[in-house]
Amino acid sequence: MKATDFEFRNRFWLIGLIFWLAFFTYSFDHVVTAQAIADCFAGPGTAKADSLARIIFGIGTLLVACAGLIRTWATAYLRSEVVHDAKLHSEALVADGPYRHVRNPLYLGNLLLAAGMGLLAPRSGFVILLAGMMLFVLRLIGREEAELDQKQGERFREFCRHVPRLWPALRPRVPSGGLEPHWRQAFVGEIFIWGFFAGTLAFTLTLKIALLWGFIAAGLFFRILLGFFKSRRKSA
Repeated sequence: MKATDFEFRNRFWLIGLIFWLAFFTYSFDHVVTAQAIADCFAGPGTAKADSLARIIFGIGTLLVACAGLIRTWATAYLRSEVVHDAKLHSEALVADGPYRHVRNPLYLGNLLLAAGMGLLAPRSGFVILLAGMMLFVLRLIGREEAELDQKQGERFREFCRHVPRLWPALRPRVPSGGLEPHWRQAFVGEIFIWGFFAGTLAFTLTLKIALLWGFIAAGLFFRILLGFFKSRRKSA
């Protein structure tokens, strides 16, 4: 189960499409997942249900924060220009930072982001977001790991025997490769994910949906702008 060249090159926009489809379900499903869970446990229309829904929104915010932290940690070692490049890079095997605990920390971050944002989506949107993200992530992983196996050979297979694919190990499974993290470029490169965090946090505190989409839109704008300037530098 491997992603095509088209899927890999356009993964950012295809992930965006999954999010759009999930939240488009508001047009026919008007019950937010967090509220549905709260109503199930505390009774619909009660003050307890509203308070519990607020707590669940907070859990979603924590999941998005974890997504941002994991992706930023991974990008600090892999470098932003590699993470966001349309080309697949298999010329080197990174085994430092989070890659000592899990082979695909960036995609683990995507799944946590989907789970956190899914709590703010309608019930049907939650299913679309989580299932769609899982399927697409597995396809992307299949393509990347096939390339790494071909280019890195036994070195990569040995890495796979020790480091789990998506479920992180609590302790490092391989020795450090001695790479130094580059945090500034990592935070800049993952600013879009931190836009999601700022939006979900603002929504949890205020319940104002405009703040949620405002922060996400600002992160998206910065991400597109950053990609534009990078492409200009490459072509110069």
